[in-house]
Amino acid sequence: MKTLVFSFIFLLPLNAWAAAVKKPEANVEKRKAPAAADAPIVLTTTTPNFCLFGGQSGKPQQGEASFKSVVWKNDVVYVGETHDQPLDHLAQFEALKAMRIARGSKIAVGFEMLSQPLQAVLNEYAEGRLTEEEFLAKADWKKEWGFDFNMYKPLLDFIVQNKLRALALNVPKKVVGKIARTGLESLTPEEKSFLPEKVEITQHKKYNEYLKATFAGHGDSPMAKLFTLENYLASMAAWNEGMGARVAEFLNANPGYSVLVIAGNGHILHNAAIPASVKSRVKGVRQASFYTEHAEKCPETMPKEHKDLANYIWYINHAPKPEPEVAVSTAPASK
Repeated sequence: MKTLVFSFIFLLPLNAWAAAVKKPEANVEKRKAPAAADAPIVLTTTTPNFCLFGGQSGKPQQGEASFKSVVWKNDVVYVGETHDQPLDHLAQFEALKAMRIARGSKIAVGFEMLSQPLQAVLNEYAEGRLTEEEFLAKADWKKEWGFDFNMYKPLLDFIVQNKLRALALNVPKKVVGKIARTGLESLTPEEKSFLPEKVEITQHKKYNEYLKATFAGHGDSPMAKLFTLENYLASMAAWNEGMGARVAEFLNANPGYSVLVIAGNGHILHNAAIPASVKSRVKGVRQASFYTEHAEKCPETMPKEHKDLANYIWYINHAPKPEPEVAVSTAPASK
């Protein structure tokens, strides 16, 4: 089982990253692309299994048919990810294919990976007016996101081929970082345009405990001295509310559409982040969240510590990451 972690990429220079925070729960996204991001990961399967458990009940919901029935009856589906795990992205692709069966072309896919100023670029790509190479250049993918585009390519190819809508959800990193350092009131009118008029600071007990633990975990590090707990919680709220408001705005303007949200596990955790933001803005919205968690094999029972992480826990056997090459000296042995 992996540790919960939220990295503060938006607060630091490009090459300075926060330390991991350990907590006995499950895996949550890291926003920093690993140093070996270009190293190949060998998959043992081309599709994730459908090992699912109800997040509240703990009851097994296994099998593709069970998964599809959940997807088909909801307006918004969230499939979380650990960004560098290819099978998490294939799980998201399974959700998109299931939604296509039920909703036809009335689907939008929202991406945490793309910030709101890139919406016009994403529109051009989704409409087939940009090549992949042009899109990656205009979106500055390697700098802005950094994780292997090939993991997201099946989703985007499917959007283009089926003429679906795509949404750039993320709040620019510099805006979130500024809030963490100097608070919501310090934003300019332009910076505020990426957020809803009112940003609600979550009161969800478990999610607040998680956020406070990540904050405390940085201890006396130089980064921790940059902001207060109050501003940190405000920045996390703004981050989630900014993405949630984008989803809600689309749903309210496009009745009959459904949305698949592609985001890190931390943004769907306990349904207290993006899902709560959408729920507060769309009357009667039906939602389902899937938290992706590593397991070498499907467990017989759901671990107690995974209860309430999301509506459903999806256990996926993540491929092992490649080991770093060991340098071998060719110098003659000393005598």
